[in-house]
Amino acid sequence: MRRNTLIATAGAAAVLLLAGCGAIDTGTNTSADPEEATLPESCSEEQPFIGVALPNLTNPYYVAMQRGFEEAGADAGFEVQVQIANDDDAQQLAQVQALLEQQPCALALNGVKSEPAAAIVAAANQAGVPVFTVNVGVDPESLEAQGASIMQYLGADNYAGGQQMAELVLADLGADAELNIGFVTEPDETPTVTRDQGFEDTITAGNPNAQIVASVDGNVQPDASLQATSELLSGNPDINVIFASTGPATYGALQALGDRTDVAVYGFCASELTIEAPYAGCVAQEPESYGRQVIEQIAGFIAGETPEAEILLPLKVFGEGETPAPGEVG
Repeated sequence: MRRNTLIATAGAAAVLLLAGCGAIDTGTNTSADPEEATLPESCSEEQPFIGVALPNLTNPYYVAMQRGFEEAGADAGFEVQVQIANDDDAQQLAQVQALLEQQPCALALNGVKSEPAAAIVAAANQAGVPVFTVNVGVDPESLEAQGASIMQYLGADNYAGGQQMAELVLADLGADAELNIGFVTEPDETPTVTRDQGFEDTITAGNPNAQIVASVDGNVQPDASLQATSELLSGNPDINVIFASTGPATYGALQALGDRTDVAVYGFCASELTIEAPYAGCVAQEPESYGRQVIEQIAGFIAGETPEAEILLPLKVFGEGETPAPGEVG
């Protein structure tokens, strides 16, 4: 049975690299105990108010996720308000503080960055509002330092996504090919760190001649990824494979390569882009579905169900000649 207070204490010490699979903690080691939590009074209103905080709408990923939240929220009888932070951590915190003043029933949070998101969770905890995180996990050490906790994390199985791309590289290029690999990634978000780890573990275990020679920060933006990829290739002319861990990174890497075919790009899918050289393969998430599923989890919580601490969802692989459908993005 739930008690009448939302427990906001940190859980066990965070461990970034989990033994065995190399997965990255999404913050669920510092989850609130759902058996100890209860509903804010506002959840009993005729049309409960749900706050949603997203990073931007320049990435098609978040356009699809917003649609999922709004449509599923309307179907469930919620009032859903979505705030867009324009990739600014401080702006996202201010937006959530304004949402909390309206006493929401729950907060759905896709943080701009993993570490600053802990302060947002702490603010929600202090207001007695349960936090359901999606896509970008919250840094567990920062959560513990804030004495904060989340109710649930829901997102792609990012480690598996990295594995799937490495397996495709091995199938395409062979288990003994000389592979000099560059990463176009984002080191400050737990999903991309997890994807990189899954890729590296699998490619180095499957091919003794594979090595990661450099990693650059594309900041989940096409223009930044284009520039980072150009610098990556300039400084490492022997690179023949790029793993891009977000859709914008994949798009930017392909823009940087232009007509070159001596480098193959594998990664998380750029929106509605056909797989053709130098684009060799991608994995896609379904962010609209993620928004819908978070709403379903909140509805279940209101109905008395106990949320799972972590829900990891499978990704879809695309190979040569295939095109991800609208809404299937990295």
